Amino acid sequence: MLTYVLGPILALLPRAWRKSVAASESVNWRIATVLSGFGESLIALIAMMIWYSHSVTSWVERGINSAITGKMPQGVTDHEIGFMGLLIFAMHPLTWLIAFAGVEGMVRLVGTFTETYLGILPLFVLEKIIRKASGRIEPDTAKAAGFSQGHFSSYVGAIREKAMLAKLAHVPDELCFGRSGSDEVLEIRACRRKADWNPPRIVRYQDAYFRLESCSDGTPPRPFHYQLRRLAAGVPGRSVLIYSPEEPLVREKT
Repeated sequence: MLTYVLGPILALLPRAWRKSVAASESVNWRIATVLSGFGESLIALIAMMIWYSHSVTSWVERGINSAITGKMPQGVTDHEIGFMGLLIFAMHPLTWLIAFAGVEGMVRLVGTFTETYLGILPLFVLEKIIRKASGRIEPDTAKAAGFSQGHFSSYVGAIREKAMLAKLAHVPDELCFGRSGSDEVLEIRACRRKADWNPPRIVRYQDAYFRLESCSDGTPPRPFHYQLRRLAAGVPGRSVLIYSPEEPLVREKT
């Protein structure tokens, strides 16, 4: 229920602000962002239709009244007045603002296909301004993941990543088990980025619990690499990521 009621509203926020909401862990961000992006585009379309109907009609009526009262040059036709109304509509800042909202909603919707859940740009910029003004340091999660901010925090990056993934076939995850000293480590190589896999999240695979330590980018066909370290014990909880791949390729590190 939170995903469908509160999720689309929270999806408008930047990632850092979403995480500060206690209910965010219970939200399916893919569904929430799809609904939020589609809703933003739909509202923008309705607003554009209303704005077009009101503005063009109003400006055309004013032009006709001005022509009748002689405030316009002789010989001005109804078609010319209508064209001027359309021109004013096309150049008006509100028209561009509504069009931006419509395009932004579609970009956010398309971004979900690459598991990129974007908020709206104005709040994203506001969050960056507040963070810079307060002197807070950027979160290390994106840097530790090896994924550049340009890929996952920007709208241009969402389109670029979608184009890259469109060329990659869906292949099973590759699991590489090994040891680092006395600890058992696991490296997961995937063809798609895994949502919410941000260090130091806890991941459950079969009956074992692992701590996600870092992420990095690699080469196709599995460009997303995740480094995990096995825990001596784990406690089931809502914040634990359940990992259950289909027919993974299991290898031992040499």
